[in-house]
Amino acid sequence: MTIITRETKETRIQVQIERARDPGAVEASVVTGEPFLDHMLTTLAHYAAFDLHVTAAGDLRHHLIEDTAIALGQAVALLVPSGAARYADRTIPMDDALVQVALDVGGRPYYRGKLPSPLYNHWMRSFATNARATLHLRVLRGHDRHHIVEAGFKALGFSLRDALVDTGAVMSIKGTVQ
Repeated sequence: MTIITRETKETRIQVQIERARDPGAVEASVVTGEPFLDHMLTTLAHYAAFDLHVTAAGDLRHHLIEDTAIALGQAVALLVPSGAARYADRTIPMDDALVQVALDVGGRPYYRGKLPSPLYNHWMRSFATNARATLHLRVLRGHDRHHIVEAGFKALGFSLRDALVDTGAVMSIKGTVQ
């Protein structure tokens, strides 16, 4: 199990994460005081097949959401096996929304995307930077912000599930990743 604790003057975050032994029985407990963030992190855990426990408190909503992304990204970076498949993509429909995520967990942080929520767009950027992942997120269609953001978290979850598979081989012609 990987444990990350982030304490600043603004927030206190603890993340415990590991790959679920049984992807059909994921254990997730998320308590941040921000119900939509709790819902998104629980959704991410389910689709990524992570056992995830998060507790978080903060002074402002923005700080809470950003620092939770930072801590979770740092934790995910530690889960990447040396033989990770690295690359994955998933397109998720959710009612009116259609969102695609393409991901590389090979150690090069980059984010390109535009969710219709500035806070959750910032969450994705902060997560990608701290997970040391390249994350492209495209909203192909949709008008309901909740559906678009949730489809993004589901697509990210499925992409993480696939990218973190240990293939036993280094997925780089350089012979090393990073």
